[in-house]
Amino acid sequence: MQPFACGHAAHPDWRMALTMAAAQLDTPGTARQAPTLGFAYFSDHYAAHAEALLEALRQRWPGVAWVGCVGVGLLASGVEYFDEPALVLMLAALPREQFRVFSGAQPLAGFDAFSALVHADPATPELGELLNELSGRTDSGYLFGGLAASRNGVRHLADGAWQGGLSGVAFAKSVPLLSRVTQGCQPIGPVRRISAAQDNAVLELDGEPALDCLLRDLDTSLAEPRKLLPKLRATLAGLSEEHETMLARGGQFGSDTQVRHLVGVDPQRGLVAVADSVRMGMRLAFCGRDAQAARRDLVRICSEIRDELEAQVGDHAMVAPSAGDLPPAASQRIAGALYISCAGRGGPHFGAPSAEAQIIRHALGDVPLAGFFAGGEIARHHLYGYTGVLTVFVTE
Repeated sequence: MQPFACGHAAHPDWRMALTMAAAQLDTPGTARQAPTLGFAYFSDHYAAHAEALLEALRQRWPGVAWVGCVGVGLLASGVEYFDEPALVLMLAALPREQFRVFSGAQPLAGFDAFSALVHADPATPELGELLNELSGRTDSGYLFGGLAASRNGVRHLADGAWQGGLSGVAFAKSVPLLSRVTQGCQPIGPVRRISAAQDNAVLELDGEPALDCLLRDLDTSLAEPRKLLPKLRATLAGLSEEHETMLARGGQFGSDTQVRHLVGVDPQRGLVAVADSVRMGMRLAFCGRDAQAARRDLVRICSEIRDELEAQVGDHAMVAPSAGDLPPAASQRIAGALYISCAGRGGPHFGAPSAEAQIIRHALGDVPLAGFFAGGEIARHHLYGYTGVLTVFVTE
C-alpha cells in the first residue's frame, strides 16, 4: 500500500477551499499511482453545497470513489478547524477489488468485507440495530467511523450525497489497518458488578444500593447538596459486559467500555439512572472526564499503535503479517490515518488550539490524516460519545 495524499484548507467559498486543498494533493510526488478512493470531510458551513462539492470532486479526480461527511469541526495532521468553513481531503490508491462503497442506494452485497468505515445520520431510526447488522456482515465485526454533525443540515457522501441512514466504504482483509478507541475518562471508583437493574436504572452494585456506592466514590453524602450536585454533574458511568477487558493500559477504559451520562438518582430507592439500558451482570465503574485524562488516554492509544507497528504483533491488530528484517519506524509504516473525535473534544477540551491533532502527530509522525468532529463515534458495533477513534492504514 503506497502512502496516501492529504490536502486541507479553510475559506468562506467552498470552491476556493477545494482549489487550495487540491493544490496540495496535486503536488508532484504526493502520489505514485492514480487514486481510486477519496475521503472528503467538510465543515457544516458547506453543508448546503454537498452535492455541488461532490460533483466538483468527481470532475477533478475522475474515477475516484468518494466517501465522507459533514462535521462541526475537521482534522488534518496537526491541524483542527473549528467553527470555520473548511475542507479536508485524502486520496488513496487502493486496488479497486479491495474496497466497496456502500449506501442505502448501493447496499453492501457480493463483497467479502473484513472491516468498514461508516458515516451515519444521527437522526436515523434504530441506528444501533443497523450498526449491529452491518457489523455482522463483516468478517472481523469491526466498524469505525462516526455520526455526521451539522448545524446546517446533515449530509454524508458515498458516491452520492445522502440524508438519513448510513454509508461508507468496506475493506477486504487484504487492506491492513489498526484501530483504537480513546475515551479520556478516569475511573474514580472500583469496577463493580451490576447485581440488580431495571431498564436504565442501576439498583444495586455488588449487592449494595447503587447510590451508596456512588456517594462513597464521590466522598460526599445526600446531606451536602451544594457539594454533591456539582460532583454528580461531572460524573459518568463506564459500562461493559466484560470485567477482564474493561480497563486498558494505565487504568483507562478499554474499547469494550461505553461511557454514559448519569441522568438521575433516587434517594428513596437508592438507584442511579444512566443514559442507556443496563442489565444484571454488566460491569460498571463511575468515572470523570478531564483534559489530563483525555491527553493520557490519547497518548496511550497512539503508543499502542506505534508499538504494534514496530513489533508487527498484537492481540487486537488487523494487520496482515509481513516478512522481512527489522520493521521500519512506525510513521514510515502508516500509509494514512483517519481520526473521528467527539464534537465536545478537540483543542478546546485539550487546552489549546489544535491540541488533540498535535498529540497524534507528535506520537505517530506527520502522516497523512483526515477526520472530523462527530455527534457520536463508532467502533466495532458500538456507538460511543465523547471518544476518539483512530484508525491507521498500514503499508506493506
